Amino acid sequence: MLHDIVDVKSLGGHRLRIRFDDGVEGTIDLASRIRFDGVFALLADPAYFSQVRVHPELGTIFWPNGADLDPVVLYSLVTGRPIPDYGADAVAEGP
Repeated sequence: MLHDIVDVKSLGGHRLRIRFDDGVEGTIDLASRIRFDGVFALLADPAYFSQVRVHPELGTIFWPNGADLDPVVLYSLVTGRPIPDYGADAVAEGP
C-alpha cells in the first residue's frame, strides 16, 4: 500500500522529520542518500534543503526547483521495511 507524506519539517543539515497519512513518522538524514548533482545539486546547500515542502497532489516532498523524492523509498527509510516489489505482475493485476 502506498502512503502519502502529510507533513515534513527540516531539522537542519539534511535531516527531515516526515509524517505519513497512516500516522507513521520518523527522522531521516538524507546526506548520504542523495547524490547532489543534476536536479539535486541545489539541495547540497542546507539552507536550500530546508525549503522542503509537501506536494499536496503527489503525496511526497519537493523543493522549489521541482526536485522530489519517491514516498515509497522514504517510507522504507523511516520504517526500516524493505521497498515493496511492484513488479510487472502487480501492475498487470491492478488493485
